[in-house]
Amino acid sequence: MARRKIHAWLLRRWYGQRPIWFFIPLAGMFAVLTAVRRWCYRHGILRVVKLPVPVIVVGNITVGGTGKTPLVIWLSQSLQKQGYRPGIITRGYGGQSKRWPLAVTPQADPMLAGDEAVLLAIRTQVPVMAGPDRVQAAQNLLKENSVNVIISDDGLQHYHLARTLSIILLDGQRCLGNGWRLPAGPLREPAARLKEADFVICKMDSTMNAALPAGALALRLSLEHAVNISDGSSRPLIEFAGQQVHAVAGIGHPQQFFETLGKYGLRVDGRALPDHAELSEADLIFDDEAPVLMTEKDAIKCRDLRLPRHWYVPASVEFAGEDAARILKFVRQQLTSMNVEPVNTND
Repeated sequence: MARRKIHAWLLRRWYGQRPIWFFIPLAGMFAVLTAVRRWCYRHGILRVVKLPVPVIVVGNITVGGTGKTPLVIWLSQSLQKQGYRPGIITRGYGGQSKRWPLAVTPQADPMLAGDEAVLLAIRTQVPVMAGPDRVQAAQNLLKENSVNVIISDDGLQHYHLARTLSIILLDGQRCLGNGWRLPAGPLREPAARLKEADFVICKMDSTMNAALPAGALALRLSLEHAVNISDGSSRPLIEFAGQQVHAVAGIGHPQQFFETLGKYGLRVDGRALPDHAELSEADLIFDDEAPVLMTEKDAIKCRDLRLPRHWYVPASVEFAGEDAARILKFVRQQLTSMNVEPVNTND
């Protein structure tokens, strides 16, 4: 409980107007150390490993949920449809395996591999390798699978691994927060880092009407249906409209999940948990008969439980206008420049 309160307090301060003043000296130290580390990679003092296949990094420069995992799923599925053989590397955050890297299948234990890693394996059906060392994870992925492009879920600050292109995501509501570096604010890197990305994509609300940073694209996460954890049955989310529901979310920005459900007409009693939180029975059980909705990532950790009143809500990515086609065209051009061509077509 104490950890959850600290986590919620930090997020409120980071995404408020002012820095956490007593962390300012540490923020200065963090900024210097990260700048020196990056300079060492750029000038060859620390080695950058280049792989024989293109590497696409999908990451962020802020702490908290920005929609990385849904975008990785969309990109992987899109590349498969165009005939490429993508594979995914991910941190395996929250996984307790004693052996890394770890090949992750849809049947893998999320307690060992991490919830996001298992979710990626289920939704994409492509090879997934989890581990804190991105280079080792990518090398193992190539040894064990026939993939011709690697997508890195997060890892923007993992400069040891060379990347072909990078996509940075921002939360359209919270943006850069108070603008300070960790731990005084939410920034892992300075805002100038956005200028180096091939694409900056802002996760917006359902209207996508807010102003965007110059050159940025917009996406929204569409929540269209709910899936019952016990029997796998599916219902349109709109069928819950007008009902009182409980919602559980252990993601980077739980409030946004609750607000999105509310826009579908649900009366939401939200229970926010820290990102990647281990779910206990107390987190999932309520003293009434109202439906309980949760994110797909949280449901991964509950799939062996009998919870007939519990539903998860898959999120899918939607872009404005021709932005999706623009992204995929650019990616294809980069792959072609490295002599990577589709091996089959799935029309």
